[in-house]
Amino acid sequence: MKSGYVVVKTSKTMELVDITMLLSTELKDCGIDQGVCLLFNPHTTAGLTINEGADPAVRVDIVDGFRKMVPLAHPFKHMEGNSPAHIMASLMGSSLTIAIDSGEFTLGTWQKIFFCEFDGPRTRKVHYHLLTEI
Repeated sequence: MKSGYVVVKTSKTMELVDITMLLSTELKDCGIDQGVCLLFNPHTTAGLTINEGADPAVRVDIVDGFRKMVPLAHPFKHMEGNSPAHIMASLMGSSLTIAIDSGEFTLGTWQKIFFCEFDGPRTRKVHYHLLTEI
């Protein structure tokens, strides 16, 4: 097993950042052929997802969809003023499990791994555990 984290720097209040290559580099460095990658995001105003990475418009559409689903101007009680980000992060989720086969993530043709920022810009961490088959 190899554990660690990757650093993700976001530049917008809300955005999806493709972290597939960042994580693939970590996977290649550890030499795991078969196994599982567990990803965990320890931030309460950000999430993780797997979705289409070929067309950048999909990322914009996802953020725009969240903006429509979660009212940004609602009089939330949380004093920090970032309740919409907490709600969006809860909807997206904070962890992923990805199978590893032949030393690569078993993603679909168009799939990429995204860090979902909802309260940026910030510098964040995504923790990983790379587990080999027993």
